[in-house]
Amino acid sequence: MATYTIIGGDHKQYGSITPDDVRRWIADGRLNAQSLMREETATEFRPLSTFPEFADALAASSTPPPPLAPVAAVADGRREAALQAVKGPAIALIVTASLGVAYYGLSGLFTLSTGGAMFHHEMPPNIPPQMRAFIEGMHGPLAGAINLVIAALNGFVLFGAIKLLRLRNYGVAMAASIVAMLPCQCCCLFGLPFGIWALVTLIKPEVKSQFS
Repeated sequence: MATYTIIGGDHKQYGSITPDDVRRWIADGRLNAQSLMREETATEFRPLSTFPEFADALAASSTPPPPLAPVAAVADGRREAALQAVKGPAIALIVTASLGVAYYGLSGLFTLSTGGAMFHHEMPPNIPPQMRAFIEGMHGPLAGAINLVIAALNGFVLFGAIKLLRLRNYGVAMAASIVAMLPCQCCCLFGLPFGIWALVTLIKPEVKSQFS
């Protein structure tokens, strides 16, 4: 079996290298087509590419790696995954917030328009004046204003949930999720778990990084 002498990258000669050694060193990247080599019986060194017995090994070592997925395709895949992750909590918040806007908005407007007259007629005639004024205030303009404030809070949750659904404005989406957990919200029994669900989703790095 023929043996070879090569000149390494340190310009030193290494002799009595078997063909298997040459192929292994080519695969390891220690030799390439321009590496100088000679057979033990020869006197001149020549490029490794001139040795036909190693053409297959050189061709295999020069095979390009499989192409990477385009950066744009990877980014699109990550955004799509984030959109799917926020879809559930966002829609849940949109539904509960919409109910809150409708209920508290109509209740507040109705209370303000009637001035709490129904409660005034239903109260016993012998109730103390101070108590009567307090109850009328709670069921009159004050109650109407409170209902409208709660309707506005639900409106903010609705706005933030839409931003969450579209992966826009991370701060607003986070604040809306927190407001949704307040006990004054409509359907607070659902607002609390839905708000927690949204928060848990928002703090995930793969979701947070996709907000614009």
